[in-house]
Amino acid sequence: MEIVYHLGAHCTDEERLLRCLLKNRGALSAQGIVVPGPARYRNLLRDTAIALKGNQASRDTQALVLEQIMEEDNDQRLILSWDNFLSYPMWSLKGRMYPTAAERARAFSNIFPDIKAEFCIGVRNPATFLPGLFDKQLADKSHAKSYADYFDGTDIFSLRWSDTLQSVLDANPGAPLTVWSDEDTPLIWPEVLQAVTGHNDETKLEDTDDLLTAIMSTEGMTRLRAYLQSHPPTNPALRRKVISAFLDKFARPEKISQQVTLPGWTEELVARLTETYERDVATIRTMPGIRFIAA
Repeated sequence: MEIVYHLGAHCTDEERLLRCLLKNRGALSAQGIVVPGPARYRNLLRDTAIALKGNQASRDTQALVLEQIMEEDNDQRLILSWDNFLSYPMWSLKGRMYPTAAERARAFSNIFPDIKAEFCIGVRNPATFLPGLFDKQLADKSHAKSYADYFDGTDIFSLRWSDTLQSVLDANPGAPLTVWSDEDTPLIWPEVLQAVTGHNDETKLEDTDDLLTAIMSTEGMTRLRAYLQSHPPTNPALRRKVISAFLDKFARPEKISQQVTLPGWTEELVARLTETYERDVATIRTMPGIRFIAA
């Protein structure tokens, strides 16, 4: 058996992957791929990890937790998704992105030390990720911080996703880590879904175009569906080329651009962060232990 931990990150997936997999639970279950509802495991895993205090769970504890998460007997792969696995938003930035990522990833995998763990995560340009993360932590009124407090002690130009990812790898030796750029998700969504679930190539998942529907005009989606039906892509690269062409013509500008309004953030600052992110992604693609899904 394998357990896949979808780590988010915040402000990337926004539960879209989980919603899609839940809609396809029947087809996936037939292949031994289990997708439980989040209410069955999120608080349970958090409380169990806290109780273990960094130690590995006993076999009895593992069995008890699994029994509460899933009922299936033909399980081969269990998918667990939560963007708070690595941290809650209010504690996700302090000198680096997800400073406790290694500790928390290891704490959750320690709940099932006898089961192979895999991790997957989408990363996002800090130029838009940081404003989104700041807004997200503001939603928690009991812990919300001001801009000065939230970014205190953090050099935003030194932030690297590669540092966070390496810490997860170091804390979980041998555990595969799949990574993709959130900006590429509309082009690589089928590949992301398959990487997470491990479903066979013949599987046809339903309702997999929610993201494209959200960012493309109604006319564009109608034409895209018609084109894909009459000209089925023979490989992922061709599909990406087709979708890219339709997005160029029919994307809704207000859905694919974000106005950054943080204090003191200029166009030059955003451009500098973007350049740094692009170099960081190039580094991530070459990191041992990481499978990068490229557009």
